[in-house]
Amino acid sequence: MEQFPLFISLQNRRVLIVGGGSVAARKARTILGSGARIVVVSPNVCMALTDLIHAKRITHEARTYTAGDATHFWLSIAATDDEAVNAQVAYDAISVNALVNVTDEPQLGNVSFASIVDRAPLTIAISTGGHSPLLARLIRARIAAFIPSSYAVLTQMAGDYRDSVKQTFQSIGQRRRFWENVLTGPIAQQVLSGNEQRARTMLAAQLSDRSNNEIPSPSHSKDAPAGEVYLVGAGPGDPDLLTFRALRLMHQADVVLHDRLVSDEVLSLCPPEAEYIYVGKRRSEHTMAQDTINDTLLQHAKAGKRVLRLKGGDPFIFGRGGEEIETLTDAGVRFEVVPGITAASGCASYAGIPLTHRDHAQSCVFVTGHLKHGELVLNWDHLVQPNQTVVCYMGLTALAELCEKLMTHGLPADTPAALIERGTTQHQRVFTGTIDSLPTLVARTAVKAPTLIIIGSVVRLRDKLQWFTPVSANDQATIGK
Repeated sequence: MEQFPLFISLQNRRVLIVGGGSVAARKARTILGSGARIVVVSPNVCMALTDLIHAKRITHEARTYTAGDATHFWLSIAATDDEAVNAQVAYDAISVNALVNVTDEPQLGNVSFASIVDRAPLTIAISTGGHSPLLARLIRARIAAFIPSSYAVLTQMAGDYRDSVKQTFQSIGQRRRFWENVLTGPIAQQVLSGNEQRARTMLAAQLSDRSNNEIPSPSHSKDAPAGEVYLVGAGPGDPDLLTFRALRLMHQADVVLHDRLVSDEVLSLCPPEAEYIYVGKRRSEHTMAQDTINDTLLQHAKAGKRVLRLKGGDPFIFGRGGEEIETLTDAGVRFEVVPGITAASGCASYAGIPLTHRDHAQSCVFVTGHLKHGELVLNWDHLVQPNQTVVCYMGLTALAELCEKLMTHGLPADTPAALIERGTTQHQRVFTGTIDSLPTLVARTAVKAPTLIIIGSVVRLRDKLQWFTPVSANDQATIGK
């Protein structure tokens, strides 16, 4: 490594910042949280620094830097646009073995500043050694997405109980096993779900209930008689559409049950050491019946495992999530449901088709295109209402029948319609036409599920809005009008 990462205490330490511009202000704001006593030396200061000065959070000396100033400070920061001044600050600090950072020329100093994810007392720092501060900030943003703010509470709670655990368990191995159970099991889950008091009660109970120095495991303690199941909506395909909570639960899964609508990119975010069970369904081809899926969830949860039921879209929109949690509830198994962006919302947005619009549609109806005994059974009169958008899930096979019956029940043949194939992914294609022409247009091209069908005048807006959607124009295909 080019630089060794080291956390230092600046509490009540004197820190010098030379410079009065926006860069100096950013450094001052970053350091203030550490409890340092900051002195800014600069003839003039920007408004951000002025506010800190007036609030008496920093001290300002309105003058130019004098050679030797840095020798009186524990840490100095050179943040001017004068190379000679910056070099002098670095020389003075290094001459007395003090710490110094030069913002524009990091090679002159002996420390660089990290990009920080602050979940105090938990702190995560990312540094590129001054090579690319922007890259460090981008990586920080990604890490921050995986570390919710409740980790601050979890860290503080661990600190509060550290001495008690040390007194209870004599060996390092016992203490390690105890904390692994706490920080990866139901206690941590309670904290991350916002139930700090419940978590503290559970932790105290585990400490008082232990016998013969045996560590109660999360799956067999009084507070956690079984494992738990996470019903997580994986969204329509793009992993960037996952929620923070979904990512957190995905990372701690022991067993993953996933269907065919979960993209490979989303699945790759689950732990590689987990057990993976494919439970996908295709038309006339069920890898695993729903009752068997329910039983599999119960089997693994009762074995004390954290079971991730990963579903494309949202678990409660044509995902049969309701049936699965009924089974879990009847068996007394703990579960958590995490909503996902449903295909209607995600695919429509990525295709540039708003589902509602003041001038086009004041309502939106979701239906499924699954055939029942070879026939599409829907409330047709309800679907042909004016100023309404109809979204059909899993309707590729029934597309021709869907469009024909809508026309039979009174929907004009020139009503705009779109079919979105593999929406929100880099393989997305969008076919547009009318309910009269769309089936023929799609039949001419090899289209594969998953698809989504949108019917209504909102489809006309795609020509105007598609260029501003997350999937680039090169990954989309508009066929027909």
